[in-house]
Amino acid sequence: MRRFHVTLRRLLLLCAILFLLLMIYAALRQRPQDLPWTPPDLSQPIGMFTGRKLAALTGDAAGCRAMLDRAGVAYVATKPGGEGQCAYADAVRLRSGAGAIALSPAAVAPSCPVVAALKLWEWQVVQPAAQRIYGEPITHIRHLGSYSCRRMYGRSQGDFSEHATADAIDISAFVLKDGRQVSLLKDWKGEGMDAEFLRTVRDGACDLFSTVLSPDYNAAHRDHLHLDQAERGATGWRACR
Repeated sequence: MRRFHVTLRRLLLLCAILFLLLMIYAALRQRPQDLPWTPPDLSQPIGMFTGRKLAALTGDAAGCRAMLDRAGVAYVATKPGGEGQCAYADAVRLRSGAGAIALSPAAVAPSCPVVAALKLWEWQVVQPAAQRIYGEPITHIRHLGSYSCRRMYGRSQGDFSEHATADAIDISAFVLKDGRQVSLLKDWKGEGMDAEFLRTVRDGACDLFSTVLSPDYNAAHRDHLHLDQAERGATGWRACR
C-alpha cells in the first residue's frame, strides 16, 4: 500500500509539472489555443486543444454561431429538425463568398461545430496544401451529404451515426481552380501529387474533428473522408484512420 501511495504522489507531481510547463509554453509563444480553458477562436492557428474546443460546442448553438460571426463566416442558421435520436438544433448552411471554398451541393447544412472545423480546415490545411502541391487554390469541395437519420453503416440495430444529428459530413473530392478534380475514389492510392494532397488534408483534419475516417480505414470509406464532431472528442477521445 505504501508503494502505491508513493507511486501515486509521483504521478501527481509529474502531472503538475507537465501542466506548469504547458502554461509556460503557451505564455511564452503567445498561443492561447494551446491552453484547454481559453475559448476557441477561428482567427488563431490550430492548437493542441482546438479540436476539443470545437467538439465541446455541441449543445451551445448560440456560442458557436457567435464564433462564426467573429470570424466573418457567412452562413444561414437553419431551423431545428428531426426527432428522437435524429433531432438536430444547430445546423448552419454556408453562404458562398469571395475567396471561400464552395461546398457542392451547396444546400448542405451540417452542425455548427462541423462547419467551424470545416472553415479552419479550409483556411489552415486545405488551401495551404493546395498552394504548396499544385500552386493554385481549391474552389469547390464535393461531398456526399451531412444529415441522414440512420444508424452506423445503415444497419437496423446499433448506435446511431453522427450523421443522424448533422454532426458529420462525407467529403468525396476537391476541385482545383483550373477545373481538375481530385477524388478519394480515384486518387487516394499511389505516390503522386494527388495522393500526397489527399493524405495531407486527411492528416490535418485529425487536429480539428473528433473522427476522421479515410479509405485507409475500410472499404466503406473508399470514396470519401468521414469527418464528424462526436461529443467524445471534447474529452480527447478521437479517431484518425
